Amino acid sequence: MSRVRVLKVVDLPKGALRCVRAADEELLLAHTDDGDVFAVEDRCSHDGGSFEEGGLSGNVLTCPRHGAAFDLADGRALRMPAVAPIETYPVRVTDDGWVEVEMEDDE
Repeated sequence: MSRVRVLKVVDLPKGALRCVRAADEELLLAHTDDGDVFAVEDRCSHDGGSFEEGGLSGNVLTCPRHGAAFDLADGRALRMPAVAPIETYPVRVTDDGWVEVEMEDDE
């Protein structure tokens, strides 16, 4: 596992969603109003589309196309039409303000 710096937390305001690329993966970063930062795969398990134009309410991410909802903490599907979870990635914000995502190393 390795940590990948993806952006400065000041570039991801509270309540915002942002797509980033890290270690050849498309990720979605979410900064909740409570100040938590999450990283999930940027692909809805229902139809494969991006979440970037989706909704964020607390720790719940809503897909912009069909309204499927996911828990950002563990990726589980909360609302139909999605039934499968999405992948989540551990995140930390460094002392100097960088958002780092923990990614699998290529073998």
